[in-house]
Amino acid sequence: MTVKVVTDSMADLPAGLIKQFDITVIPVNVLFGMETYRDGVDLTTEQFYSKLVASKILPTTAVPSLGVFSEAYEKLAKETKEILVLTISHKLSGTFETASRAVSMVKAKCRIQVVDTLQVIMGEGLIALRAAELAKAGAGLDEIVKRVQEDIQRVEERMAFDSLEYLKKGGRIGAAQAFLGSILKVNPVLGMKDGEVFPVSRERSRAKAMDTLYNFVLGFTDLEAIAVEHATTPEEADQLAERLKEKFPTVPLYRSKVGAVIGTHVGPSIVAVSVIGNRKN
Repeated sequence: MTVKVVTDSMADLPAGLIKQFDITVIPVNVLFGMETYRDGVDLTTEQFYSKLVASKILPTTAVPSLGVFSEAYEKLAKETKEILVLTISHKLSGTFETASRAVSMVKAKCRIQVVDTLQVIMGEGLIALRAAELAKAGAGLDEIVKRVQEDIQRVEERMAFDSLEYLKKGGRIGAAQAFLGSILKVNPVLGMKDGEVFPVSRERSRAKAMDTLYNFVLGFTDLEAIAVEHATTPEEADQLAERLKEKFPTVPLYRSKVGAVIGTHVGPSIVAVSVIGNRKN
């Protein structure tokens, strides 16, 4: 029986890929004051950013409940004997802990492995997609987990945005708080390392920030996948994707939208790129 792959909505996987590879996505909860929405279920990405800009209240996000995970596991256990669960970095969310605890609640006889990707957005998504591709090809759980652990070491991402406003309001994005010492009008670029967000650079213009994302990808060899994401600026993402496609015409390039978790902290003008590959240096 085929291994079933589960991930959370913070992986930003496009709906087409979710359907194509039969990936189960557990939605994170998004809270605007007293109103709670399930990311991607009760609230689309477009609706989230519209509310983010219009709301005087900064939204928060909450981990899916134990019951949501255990119900998903029980359902999948009727179709398979092996389930792989891939989560956002435990340093950004309690999702990994909750997903792990929910395993003990499953009554069906099914082997369930929970892996922390140490990533978010399509960095996490690329790992989940690779796992689902292997599962569809007939690989077993042990083989997929081994490959996932290798991929985790080869996935990196960069995120560019145009305001410190949301970062200042949120206060939950680790070392990137270092940016808040600046009074300049800057375009910050963030990265992920060891499961945490960290500051990369502060560019003086949006164009330079996009160049930083492009040059980041040029720093890799043996690229196996690229993902370009945006929130509300599709034209910028289109231009970046076109540049990268010209440079790497044979590398699969996926398009997606940055969801609620990162969007809450960096705002609606984020553009991000994620890769699986080997660093040149």
